[in-house]
Amino acid sequence: MSSSAKAQRPTTGSRRIVYCALLVAAGLVLFLFESLIPRPLPWMKPGLANAAGLVALYLFGAREAAAVTLLRVVVGALILGTLFNPSFFLSLGGGVTAVIAMTVVRHFGQEFFSIVGVSVCGAAGHNLAQLSLAYALIVRRAELFFLLPAMILTALFTGVVVGLLAHLMLTSGLRAWRGKP
Repeated sequence: MSSSAKAQRPTTGSRRIVYCALLVAAGLVLFLFESLIPRPLPWMKPGLANAAGLVALYLFGAREAAAVTLLRVVVGALILGTLFNPSFFLSLGGGVTAVIAMTVVRHFGQEFFSIVGVSVCGAAGHNLAQLSLAYALIVRRAELFFLLPAMILTALFTGVVVGLLAHLMLTSGLRAWRGKP
C-alpha cells in the first residue's frame, strides 16, 4: 500500500469522531422530529434522541456518550432558540443524569440488563433529574413530586422504545462500522 493510500484511509480515532458526529446528527434529527409531535402532557415525550447517546455508550464508552448527549442538547437548544432558558437546563440535567445512570448500569449490571434495561434506567434517571430541577429552578412546591409515579411509568415505556431503537441503530451501525453492506 502506498503512503498516499495510507494517508487517505481514516484512522480509528478519526473514524470514531465521524461516527460520534453522525450520532449527534441522528440525535438532532430525532430531537427535532419529537418537537413536532403533539404531547398528551407538557413533560411527556418519547426521548428518542437519547438513543444516540445510548448507541455511543455501547459503541465507544461513557466519554463519547456524554459528548454526543451534550452536543445534541446544546445544538438542539441553539436550533430551537431555547439555549440557557429553563427547558435547556432541564434537558441538560436530564441528559447528563441519563448518561451517568446508563453508564453505571451498563458497567455494574451488564449480566442483568440488556440495552433495553439500560435505556429504562437512563429514562428513569432523566425523569428524576428533570423533576428535581423543575422543583429547584421553577416550581418550588413539593406537590410537584406527585408526578413521580406517572413519570416513572412513562420512563418504563419510553425507555423500552428508546432501547429498541438503539438496538436497531447498533445492529445496522455495526455492519457499517465493520465495512459490511
